[in-house]
Amino acid sequence: MSGLAEDRPDLGRQVVPDGPRAEVRRQVDLTELRVRHPERVAEAWQQRRRRELVGEDGRLLIVAADHPARGALGVRDDRMAMASRPALIDRLVAALERPGVDGVLATPDVLEDLLLLGALEGKIVIGSMNRGGLQGATFELDDRFTAYGSAEEIAARRLDGGKMLTRIDLADPGTVATLESAATAVTGLAERKLMAMVEPFWSTREDGRVTNLLDPDSVIRSIHIASGLGATSAYTWLKLPVVDDLARVMEATTLPTLLLGGDPTVAPEETYASWGKALSLPSVRGLVVGRALLFPPDGDVPAAVDHAAALVHGGAA
Repeated sequence: MSGLAEDRPDLGRQVVPDGPRAEVRRQVDLTELRVRHPERVAEAWQQRRRRELVGEDGRLLIVAADHPARGALGVRDDRMAMASRPALIDRLVAALERPGVDGVLATPDVLEDLLLLGALEGKIVIGSMNRGGLQGATFELDDRFTAYGSAEEIAARRLDGGKMLTRIDLADPGTVATLESAATAVTGLAERKLMAMVEPFWSTREDGRVTNLLDPDSVIRSIHIASGLGATSAYTWLKLPVVDDLARVMEATTLPTLLLGGDPTVAPEETYASWGKALSLPSVRGLVVGRALLFPPDGDVPAAVDHAAALVHGGAA
């Protein structure tokens, strides 16, 4: 894999600078490495340099890239925006090279590509766990743990935590299996002193399609259910959407919370303004953002990431 934006026409609008790992990306053929030396993945996890979860400011900026494993590849009006894995990896490496980016949330396949490129050194790495609820499937809310299946698997690879999507639909029996599995994961991660990142939604089906209800009362209900999962909440962090009346919504929990970016359908300036306002709330401790940073409208990944980093760590408005 070349890793160079100019080698592929699909990256024509992307701005990826020659950062510290650019030469590595030019030389490493990930497929060849996987064919010849698959054992290097396990070796690299054991050798990876780790860091403390949070720094002095107690805040985190995490880049997310776990959507593809659910078959969710779209960004704005491009339904296949994330279809190219080399392009996605290039964007992730460019983001992780920027100062102020604390880490990444992704599934094993994506994390292992980044690991082999050396992009995870000194970063927080959160493994996405339940990806079985494929987008648009009749079984979407029976969200099985098909990526990292347990806290034990995450700990064995020396990751820093696990994330579980927890959608709650009172009319879908798949919800209870998801809740039970998430509770088990929360307990197991806490026993190993690893972050349990729970992403709850109050959900429903409209015309056969799962819709997350984002009114304040629905989000508050989902927070209370998510907070009670597992035998302890000592290591639980929440991942929540930015919604109306967020100050009232955040009164529902004392758990540290990271706000998600969502599908970037509005102007970046509007998105940044909403993030900046939300980050002023005491329990909001950062952002977990994927598409809004990796696929900005102007293609300038470093600039988008730098703006988010300033909001999280520098207090920029």
